Amino acid sequence: MARAAGLAFRAGPPHAARMRRGHRPSQPSSNRPRFWGRHAVSAALANPERTVRRVWGTREALAAFGGFPPEIPVTYADVADLGRLVPQDAPHQGIVIEVDPLPDIWLADLLEETANAAPNRPLVVLDQVTDPHNVGAVLRSAAAFDAIGLVTQDRHAPPESGALARAASGALETVPWVRVVNLARALEEIGEAGFWRIGLTGHTQRGLAQAIGTGRVALVLGAEGEGMRQNTEAHCDELARLPISPRVESLNVSNAAAIALYAVATR
Repeated sequence: MARAAGLAFRAGPPHAARMRRGHRPSQPSSNRPRFWGRHAVSAALANPERTVRRVWGTREALAAFGGFPPEIPVTYADVADLGRLVPQDAPHQGIVIEVDPLPDIWLADLLEETANAAPNRPLVVLDQVTDPHNVGAVLRSAAAFDAIGLVTQDRHAPPESGALARAASGALETVPWVRVVNLARALEEIGEAGFWRIGLTGHTQRGLAQAIGTGRVALVLGAEGEGMRQNTEAHCDELARLPISPRVESLNVSNAAAIALYAVATR
């Protein structure tokens, strides 16, 4: 789960996940995502846990990175060529890389390694949020407010992708992301680790400020529209709502996460 600042490249296979007790992570995807844009690419190159397989870029963009290790193939390309490597109209800013997905992180490891963290560092749990832009934005807010990590269900969450990395603006490389098979069991493990599990919903009158308390907090958010599933709500210690105007039915999940993280950080 190590994350380090500074430029670091890896060309070999990622470290295998440690065989530990606790909730199992998902199996890694066999597909290699492509990232684009200076922020996403710089963050990936600076992450010692990230394996970079190939680099494409314009001469100007590649020069800004100051060179690459010889084991990483680098291809000079013009803007039109780069446009064919990424989704249509993706703002690649002259640089594209192909990478391996990050190594799995075990929930037990994350909880154990952050057991002595300051109580204002929350954990974020997403229940079947599938839009990569929303998950990327949540990661960015989690980084901004020093959350210890993100937990999602593996089969109902987006894979690593260029769009997600772009929305995360580097946070995909710095915020630990745990994918679990069963979210309800993961919430039980989170509760046993001493977290007060707060589910955000509009179907309660209790405000988030009253629910936060002073201990460690896990913020649980559901998909936009459907919200949290009933079984997920049942595994929360408390349900709370954000104090939004009645003129708006609900907030985008990434906006709600940012507001809730700010509330925890400033309690």
